[in-house]
Amino acid sequence: MSLLRDQYPWMTAGDTTYLNAASTGPHPARAVARGEQWLALRAEPHRISIPHMVDAAQHAREHFAAMIGADSTEIALMPNTTYGLNLAARGLPLRPGTILTFDGEFPSCVYPFMALASRGVGLERVPANEAGLPDEDELVRRIGRGDVVAVVVSWVQYASGFVVDLARIGAACRAAGAFFVVDGIQGCGVRPIDVHALGVDVFASGAQKWMLSPWGTGFVYVREELHDVVQAPDVGWACMTASADYAWLTNYEYEFLPDARRFEVVTLAYHDFGVAVEALACMRDAGGPAAIGEHMATLGDRIVEWAQGRDDVRLWTPAERERRAGVIALVPQDLDGAMRRLKAAGVVCVPREGAVRLAPHAYNTMEDVERALDALGG
Repeated sequence: MSLLRDQYPWMTAGDTTYLNAASTGPHPARAVARGEQWLALRAEPHRISIPHMVDAAQHAREHFAAMIGADSTEIALMPNTTYGLNLAARGLPLRPGTILTFDGEFPSCVYPFMALASRGVGLERVPANEAGLPDEDELVRRIGRGDVVAVVVSWVQYASGFVVDLARIGAACRAAGAFFVVDGIQGCGVRPIDVHALGVDVFASGAQKWMLSPWGTGFVYVREELHDVVQAPDVGWACMTASADYAWLTNYEYEFLPDARRFEVVTLAYHDFGVAVEALACMRDAGGPAAIGEHMATLGDRIVEWAQGRDDVRLWTPAERERRAGVIALVPQDLDGAMRRLKAAGVVCVPREGAVRLAPHAYNTMEDVERALDALGG
């Protein structure tokens, strides 16, 4: 039984099987209704009070914090993951040295850190292992060699679905005195996580995928002890204490807000974050990351079982539950043919790095999975 099917009547009434949450998460009906309310208010902006906007932003911070085991004071609202990773790259006090990441990472974990070369900070990519998965053993070995100033990895790899052992890497970073930066977008909302326990310094995630929220919504977690250490590369009116009184904005006192809001430098898309709050509340009411993760693991078990019983498909994602989240990647002998069959069957998914990427969510059923597997099997 799916956890959110009642929020998606089009999935039952139509002929589309949506298995692409890793690209874009569809809004629950509750969030759509809330969006319509916000649009109506936005059409008559005199009906929107400043407290209404401020509350929407604060509720979003609280929901995001609850998703990752953080305090709301450690959350800054961002338009996407990349902005949060750029804050880490440009704001952390990095001495000359090396940043480590995995080869095959999503580009947002690469380009912002490649841009630091002029500061004497180089980016080094650790090659994948024989299975084409991140080589954690080699990463941890390199962390301890003395020149590593930071490590940046995705919690869940976007193409293979491999779940990284954040606890192990975090411990190695602490032992080496290196900053630990995590791209969380492919796991946030569908797996439990406690960033405090894991020793993460910066955790960035967009909300438009697994958190079923609008494009342009997301957040960055900055560990509380680093609020005065991270130097925001961008400065605006919204992050200053003097801007708290909208009636008097020209009392120019250069004093940042005392918490992670100091990294929110512009006017926020309050209506979009209002919709995000409703989507996140819907996920919370369905049991939150623990219940959603268990449901998705059950769907994943069936895909793994099917793939392991065939000789024309290779399972790229690890079979073990603890090493996978929502993304299940299958490498067929004929990728183009497999994608054509899936499309003809009404199954929405995408190819990534030579694999079919299936990404079911809490709204999917076992029947959805079987439909996709039937199409893949020809």
